[in-house]
Amino acid sequence: MSNSKNNSDAVTIIKPAGGWELLDFKELVEYRDLFLFMMWRDIKVLYAQTVLGFGWAILQPLIQILIFTIIFGKIAKIPTDGIPYFLFTTVAIIPWAYMASAMTQSSQSLITGQNMLGKIYFPRLIFPITPILTNLVGFVISLIIIVATLVFYRIPPTGNMWLLPIFLIYMMCVPAAIGLWLSSLAIRFRDVKFVILFGIRMLMYTAPIVYSASTIPEAYRFIYALNPVVGVIEGYRACLLGTEIPWEYIVPGMASTLILLVSGAFYFRKMERIVVDVI
Repeated sequence: MSNSKNNSDAVTIIKPAGGWELLDFKELVEYRDLFLFMMWRDIKVLYAQTVLGFGWAILQPLIQILIFTIIFGKIAKIPTDGIPYFLFTTVAIIPWAYMASAMTQSSQSLITGQNMLGKIYFPRLIFPITPILTNLVGFVISLIIIVATLVFYRIPPTGNMWLLPIFLIYMMCVPAAIGLWLSSLAIRFRDVKFVILFGIRMLMYTAPIVYSASTIPEAYRFIYALNPVVGVIEGYRACLLGTEIPWEYIVPGMASTLILLVSGAFYFRKMERIVVDVI
């Protein structure tokens, strides 16, 4: 009897994660074809069979910008540190629209994909991460609004532009962190879908989207800056408009995002082993 073994005899054993373990990103690479397929599927579902197609990525934020400009800029006359209100809110709405959409879809990703979960094994992390990447398509298209607005107001490229990639990654980490937590909690608590809708509205008005962060009393600015969205919005404004980088808003937000992201990854890994049984 030969002791040699053929490669065809290799056996892969799949077992649940035990306790608090790190996410296996190597496994994501191994399943990259499925990852890309799900991304392409989500993009087609979002824009296929629509009259405007990718035009919705421009129309939706543009309507919101116009409404905010009329209500908060013309009627309420909210101060914007001397920046024209349309310009002020444009550079905030575009990254906010991305984060809001990515957070909503990521938090419900395991619920909407439950039909696939029990049929075959693949990394469950694919579900909450996919919306983070697919929504970048709409974000890139909507950048046309920002470019056109900067040209209209004759704002030249600023010296802060080199920081944009950092704030792009920061912007992606915010919905990823919240999505990991909420998608894990949504397995057991279906109330999450109501919480996220309410939370998105609250986050919008607790971030400097329709008003300037400078209006916040100095005594409360550190607590205010712990909101991760604040740092993203202020960072984009500084990069695109050339104002001073407000690190006092950005650093606390980055720290809270990192804590949420790491803890969310651990919690998602812990809950991953019971997804199919509970859902």
